[in-house]
Amino acid sequence: MTPTTPARSDRPVRIGNASGFYGDRFSAMREMLEGGELDYLTGDYLAELTMLILGRDRLKDPALGYAKTFLRQMEDCLGLAIDKGVRIVSNAGGLNPHGLAVALRELADKLGIDASVAFVDGDDLVDRADELGLGTPLTANAYLGAFGIKSALDSGADVVVTGRITDASLTVGPAASAFDWGYTDLDALAGAVVAGHVIECGAQATGGNYAFFTDLPRMGHLGFPIAEVASDGTSVITKHPGTGGAVTVGTVTAQLLYEVGGPRYLGPDVTTRLDTITLRADGDDRVSISGVKGEAPPETVKVSLNHLAGTRNEITVALTGLDIEEKAELFREQFRAELRTTPQEMTWELSRMERVDAETEEQATALLRCVARDPDPKKVGRAFSNTAVELALATFPGFHMLAPPGNGSPYGVFEPGYVDASRVEHRVSFADGVTERIEPSPLRAAVTPDQPEQRSVVESSDPGPTASAPLGLVAGARSGDKGGSANIGVWVRNPEHFDWLDATLDVDLIKKLLPEIADLEVKRYRLPNLSALNFVIEGVLGRGVADNVRFDPQAKGMGEWLRSRPIPIPVSFVAEQSSGSATDRSTDSSERN
Repeated sequence: MTPTTPARSDRPVRIGNASGFYGDRFSAMREMLEGGELDYLTGDYLAELTMLILGRDRLKDPALGYAKTFLRQMEDCLGLAIDKGVRIVSNAGGLNPHGLAVALRELADKLGIDASVAFVDGDDLVDRADELGLGTPLTANAYLGAFGIKSALDSGADVVVTGRITDASLTVGPAASAFDWGYTDLDALAGAVVAGHVIECGAQATGGNYAFFTDLPRMGHLGFPIAEVASDGTSVITKHPGTGGAVTVGTVTAQLLYEVGGPRYLGPDVTTRLDTITLRADGDDRVSISGVKGEAPPETVKVSLNHLAGTRNEITVALTGLDIEEKAELFREQFRAELRTTPQEMTWELSRMERVDAETEEQATALLRCVARDPDPKKVGRAFSNTAVELALATFPGFHMLAPPGNGSPYGVFEPGYVDASRVEHRVSFADGVTERIEPSPLRAAVTPDQPEQRSVVESSDPGPTASAPLGLVAGARSGDKGGSANIGVWVRNPEHFDWLDATLDVDLIKKLLPEIADLEVKRYRLPNLSALNFVIEGVLGRGVADNVRFDPQAKGMGEWLRSRPIPIPVSFVAEQSSGSATDRSTDSSERN
């Protein structure tokens, strides 16, 4: 295909998002297309766990490996998108973007719609994994950048589907095409990365999972976010009018802290400096992002590796009333003794959720959970869970299980890998069969890792007397998984309180507040422009969400756990929060720049 010269415009382009994960609201695509003006509509369907799920699908049928939901959405919305002139960009191709592109072309023919479909691939390294020093995984996918998407759009594609790209590239690619950015436009690329990071998780930018959701005017059926990206990479985050939720400096801050590490946010096209962002309220449901600086990208690209590890099964039994510890110990001893074969791994967890003098049976009950894992499915199959059933009349009083016995299910483990960007064949393929190779950034350079800080580097002025209160009265938090690690971003609503947060919340205190992580490595990073600290907790999720047996395997609630913990907080801060003035003063992050 001969590239066409796209129409350039000085006006910002409106890039909406209609999916934050595989399983997000099905109707969001139509809602976004009908709700107002857009130039592009993106959809993020991939996560580390999703790649494992798609990998298992592909084992069953090589024609699978993409997000089937997206194809059904396009059956409903492709004609509408074409009629409105909205171009679709999505990573729903997963492990088989070519297969999805073929299915979309067949769909367009069936519907009688003239739509050009292109696909981006080259991320799938599984056939070269051993050669590249990555072992023999089930899936091995490099995180590609935005310039394959740009090339597809430059050549007139109405729909672009990709394999594994960085989530933010879904936004960067359309912006780079609209304004003809190149690899040297580092600040503009970095600005678009920030905008893309904000909208990539859908309704999380409009109030979903937001610590201070009770302050938002309405929740209910949340709208999905839109980034209005300008030619210099600055942007405004907004949503369609009349939709639920809100776009505020707080909701945007929360999403910026989601699943990040240090101030340097590495990507295949640019290293984005998160410590240069300025947020400013720009009217109702409008937050501007400016000041973002970009640096050269790293020499290597990250590779998502998933391995099948075996079969997992679990049982959960209820322990009600008195003698909870003794009941749990009795059952553990009996269960181990009755097992015909012992699994390779067995993990027991007793959750003491019962209350004294409870008014309902449920409130008087604790839960004992056993998770077993083994490469041999027979050792953790039906016989394993049947062992618990067989003890039903021969163990502690009040025994019952929360679920019937089952056969268990396969599980996998995740690990990151890294390869030189030049060894990844980033490609874009067009409807006429022409394929173009996308060369990596010529600016690639060694990147010095950000150094975490054990303790704060500033002294806080005396804020007056303190009282013990939950941290969440004055601070928000957003947490999530990063492979086997987790991050918790913590910010204060009033920028004037940041020095106190910085001087107070160090690694030692967070380990005290969250005893579960006391023996783990915790890295602390400062983001004063966002009035925020970010903590990365190494290894808390084991070998990734698919392997992890933690109560909250993706650490989504860890930030809220932290907010619930009491610490000495200045009385004046709490009083200010109660009066509502802290919210009013959090509208501009530029105060700290």
